[in-house]
Amino acid sequence: MAELTALESLIEMGFPRGRAEKALALTGNQGIEAAMDWLMEHEDDPDVDEPLANPLGHILGREPTPTEQGPGSAVGESKPILTEEERQEQTKRMLELVAQKQREREEREEREALERERQRRRQGQELSAARQRLQEDEMRRAAEERRREKAEELAARQRVREKIERDKAERAKKYGGHMGSQSCPPTTEPGPVPSSPSKEPPTKREYDQCRIQVRLPDGSSLTQTFRAREQLAAVRLYVELHRGEELGGGQDPVQLLSGFPRRAFSEADMERPLQELGLVPSAVLIVAKKCPG
Repeated sequence: MAELTALESLIEMGFPRGRAEKALALTGNQGIEAAMDWLMEHEDDPDVDEPLANPLGHILGREPTPTEQGPGSAVGESKPILTEEERQEQTKRMLELVAQKQREREEREEREALERERQRRRQGQELSAARQRLQEDEMRRAAEERRREKAEELAARQRVREKIERDKAERAKKYGGHMGSQSCPPTTEPGPVPSSPSKEPPTKREYDQCRIQVRLPDGSSLTQTFRAREQLAAVRLYVELHRGEELGGGQDPVQLLSGFPRRAFSEADMERPLQELGLVPSAVLIVAKKCPG
């Protein structure tokens, strides 16, 4: 049974003549399978139907070689005419070949799609892991910042306590633990005022903080909130740190007086809590004027 040429077979399968000729020429006339592979790979190319500038092979009109003619053919031998049944049989074989090539192409595209999906998922997992690492780093930096701020706050409190202790030690060394001889004549220290038990309520409210207003000799005042259990020395230190040059420029100790009833606080009172001295929840203290001379 005679066979169709590669060009005729491609045309019989429904490929345009120009596209079939181009596929055979570009594949070097290596057979219908090579031409079909080229056609299926380039069917979506925008220039697939453009003719070749310089066609090759027997597309130009040269006689096909015995290889191109198929088995049993010879150059110059007239091509026998195929019967309708033979043509249908050969067309069927070509269509089966086309279907096989199509399946192979679909399987290849499916494998490529699966590989792209795996790469996309892998990249997504890597991105998620990187985002999680970034969040963990930010949380760790925030925690370190909070620890640093807390340590600085504790260190500041410790410095204040140390300053109070040094101040107490210096005063004890300088004045022998009392300030009776340093008081001005008008500001004699009265004894503690006894409280009337009948006027006190059955239960007292406990305060955690104390608001102290300190009146300075120049007529100005300082106001600050202290803890109820802080010593009176903390109030004196606060006044000494914020007083003006008029009060001695930080050289002489400050003597504190209560407003009402009138009372001069001694050096021993400096170590007593504000709550114990009756200055809670609020009180007004007066800075005694320096003695002349």
